[in-house]
Amino acid sequence: MSTQNDTANDGEDFEANRHDQLTSAPESTEADAAPRIDVSEHDGTTRIDIRDDAEVRPGAGPGMPEADGE
Repeated sequence: MSTQNDTANDGEDFEANRHDQLTSAPESTEADAAPRIDVSEHDGTTRIDIRDDAEVRPGAGPGMPEADGE
């Protein structure tokens, strides 16, 4: 059976493991482990948003023909 403390520990373990994995490469930096998404749940629907301050974003970037509609 899972308790609230188990769930909190799982979240902490996930974040620690994520940080370790993203910063273990030879030339990685702390910025590599920065959060890139926000996850929220409203009325049973999960929403995933790319953070405005994310260094890396999915899709074509500014100045690329795909992003500029060319």
